Amino acid sequence: MARVFLVVMDSVGIGGAPDADRFFNGKVPDTGANTVAHIARACAAGAAEEGRSGPLRLPHLAGLGLGAAVRLASGQAAPGLDVTVTGTWGAATEVSPGKDTPTGHWELAGVPGPWDWHYFPDTDPAFPPDLVAEVCRLAGTDGILGNRHAPGTAIIEDLGAEHMRTGYPICYTSADSVFQIAAHEDRFGLARLQALCAALAPKLHAMKVGRVIARPFLGTGPDNFTRTTNRRDYAIAPPAPTLCDRAQAAGCRVHAIGKIGDIFSMSGIDDVVKGTDADLMRHLSDAVSKAEDNSLTFANFVEFDSVYGHRRDVSGYARALEWFDAEIGAILSKLREGDMMILTADHGNDPSWIGTDHTRERVPVLVAGQGAGELGLIPFTGVAALAARHLNIPTEAS
Repeated sequence: MARVFLVVMDSVGIGGAPDADRFFNGKVPDTGANTVAHIARACAAGAAEEGRSGPLRLPHLAGLGLGAAVRLASGQAAPGLDVTVTGTWGAATEVSPGKDTPTGHWELAGVPGPWDWHYFPDTDPAFPPDLVAEVCRLAGTDGILGNRHAPGTAIIEDLGAEHMRTGYPICYTSADSVFQIAAHEDRFGLARLQALCAALAPKLHAMKVGRVIARPFLGTGPDNFTRTTNRRDYAIAPPAPTLCDRAQAAGCRVHAIGKIGDIFSMSGIDDVVKGTDADLMRHLSDAVSKAEDNSLTFANFVEFDSVYGHRRDVSGYARALEWFDAEIGAILSKLREGDMMILTADHGNDPSWIGTDHTRERVPVLVAGQGAGELGLIPFTGVAALAARHLNIPTEAS
């Protein structure tokens, strides 16, 4: 009986997006961005030596076709990743007008984004006065901190101490359609932060802002402020039935690992587990051991993006890829006959690129458990079609 494990390596892009010139980091278009190829080149050149050394080593992902997918997507080579391929591989191209998490995941699940998102300008301040006033009213404060574009970890380092003194929530955004609120779990309160984000979400969703994200952190000062795993996304619900909805309607169990439940507003999802990427890898291993026949397990590993991509940390991103490869190799060996595991991504976040935001790229589609073969260039929605055919459910919403 069929089982599908759909695993999103958040931001592991492979270049080559034909419309990259329409997407920007600051004033620089994303033309030429290539997350995997540029990391591999940096490693081969000895320019990614912090906490690791030498060429990028991804034997399992490369064996499934990652290097071949990079070459297909972008025409570029990723040093060390051109090996004999034993999986089914291809590259996927996004059509939705965005390079953010919900857009990428919805399209991977069969539903391209039907509208243009609202983005806040990269100015200081970034938010209109009426929105700031509403945050203050809901939070019960006289002001907010931040009010600009910023990487999440950096703005907590910059403003965390002032937040603890004043009690003002830290509000920030990025090139994504997102409004993020960071607050100290103990001083501000986790429940209070989540209630604030939930109450604010309808106003922002009406503006077509894709997500309001609660970003709790702990610590006593800039040297040890750390975001916790209690992040919560309040996202606009998908505009049409996704792969998850169709699988559930057909009687399949749908298990979410990571932020998948938040991205899809729990629509079509039976249960969810969260944690660090290390926690999520254990959950994925458990799912491969225990998930029912006729089930879909949908996972997202976010730390490539949130910890390394936005911070433009090439060595850290390379370390994360090598850790993931070693861990996923052990899990691949546990797949049952007939299982399908699809490894893909939702966008790029080239750590060698200018700026701090996502990069518009094609993404790999690596399929384990189904023999060797080439998919070629497919749309993001082709990932949902692969999973749907394997589960014997409709490939499109009826």
